[in-house]
Amino acid sequence: MVKREGCALVTGGSRGIGAATAQALAAEGWPVAVLSRGGGNGVGDLHLAADVTDAAAVDAAFALAERELGPVLVLVNNAGVRADGLAPSLADDEWNTVLDTNLSAAFRLTRRALRPMLRARYGRIVNVASIVGLRANPGQSNYAAAKAGLIAMTKTVAAEVARKGITVNAVAPGYIATDMTTDVIEAAAGLVPARRAGTPDEVAACIRFLASDEASYVTGSTLVVDGGLTA
Repeated sequence: MVKREGCALVTGGSRGIGAATAQALAAEGWPVAVLSRGGGNGVGDLHLAADVTDAAAVDAAFALAERELGPVLVLVNNAGVRADGLAPSLADDEWNTVLDTNLSAAFRLTRRALRPMLRARYGRIVNVASIVGLRANPGQSNYAAAKAGLIAMTKTVAAEVARKGITVNAVAPGYIATDMTTDVIEAAAGLVPARRAGTPDEVAACIRFLASDEASYVTGSTLVVDGGLTA
């Protein structure tokens, strides 16, 4: 395990894919700051309590991570919410909450993380998107818009900072067994060619690779993790 100069910050890191990612990055030698509404559950070196849609609170949490663990050189934008409904009945607040949490917050965190990364001429940003950002899923127009926007943002920022030694990539999970998918996972797993749901650890392994030195020539990419569902 290599001792790292700087730290990794994982949003939505108290459970599911975020917690698995925090553990995977820690195994790579990164001190890990976990940012979530509740402040974490024991995973990571530093637990930060903040709502990612509260820009001031996130900026303060980011600054604390820098003081305690060093510059944030790996950022994983994992925090996300769902508020499903068919477009004719989808309320404005359901649209706004999903876009603010899944897309706008990821942009603000990315913008903030790029400061130390540009100074260091090194950085890894991994955005947790979804296959819903790549293909239609009725009842999730808000979630699809947010995740498609996240994929497009990933590509654009990657092109902007590639010459500075910073990579920006996304993973697009399919049906993963987490607290967020308990209402759909059993029925959906039968649609997957692999005939099962994925695990948070399987997504975290992909994030771990994209955050590694081995992935230094991979940027602007979206790695689909879906058991063949979109093949």
